[in-house]
Amino acid sequence: MKTLNQIACGETVTVLKLHGEGSIKRRIMDMGLTKGTQVMVRKVAPLGDPIELNVRGYELSIRKNDAKMVEVD
Repeated sequence: MKTLNQIACGETVTVLKLHGEGSIKRRIMDMGLTKGTQVMVRKVAPLGDPIELNVRGYELSIRKNDAKMVEVD
């Protein structure tokens, strides 16, 4: 299982599944990270948190802990 926090800068992946429960999962989905969405990792902060993504034509910064809940291919 590969998660979003393991992806290198410049790589494009597809969201396969969201892990997590309740409001956390809902918040991730509200940001546009849903099954089948193409995601490109633009930047990673020097200490690895946050991660900047390009999702559906906009930039999104996401915490490392939230990125661990997004399974990608």
